[in-house]
Amino acid sequence: MFVVGLTGGIGSGKSEVSRRFEALGIQVVDADIVAREVVEPNRPALQSIKKHFGETILSADGTLNRAQLRSIIFSEPEQKKWLENLLHPIIREQTIQQLQAAKSAYVILSSPLLLETTQHTLTNRIVVIDASEDLQLARASARDKNNSEQIKAIMATQMSRTERCAKADDIIRNNGNLEELDQQVNQLHIMYLTLAEQHD
Repeated sequence: MFVVGLTGGIGSGKSEVSRRFEALGIQVVDADIVAREVVEPNRPALQSIKKHFGETILSADGTLNRAQLRSIIFSEPEQKKWLENLLHPIIREQTIQQLQAAKSAYVILSSPLLLETTQHTLTNRIVVIDASEDLQLARASARDKNNSEQIKAIMATQMSRTERCAKADDIIRNNGNLEELDQQVNQLHIMYLTLAEQHD
């Protein structure tokens, strides 16, 4: 299976681009969704998290209290490391299963941390969605209702635009209108179909 890794900073428009590839009949495996699935109630990972952090890490309905977990791992680096050691291998295994099960001409692995983790090793090609920092801020603020300071803090933890673009095989510049975005996606789609055929 020919796998295209899709990534970009917060507010760059990854979801918008993913939807466009899906509309063209391409399956998208979203690492964020996989990461949420592996900690659903009754999953072994959630049991391990509960055992490690105690009952208070769960909400009243038995789901993971993400806000509480986030505040713990942001203030305690060793807890963050523990959590990553637990979840990363499970997420990777699930991701591989979903990629292998894909039935489209090629498959997209969408992940905000594609280049920061070993996830990029699962791909044949990498496309980076790039947008100006002002646009990233504006989009992420509108979407997440976060203040710009929180978003700047998230951006600071992510790989820089320059570094991300340097690691890309293809770049979608998402600074214009949706028509321009469609055009870029359609061009890449045609190219990926050819590459996927050659890959088989």
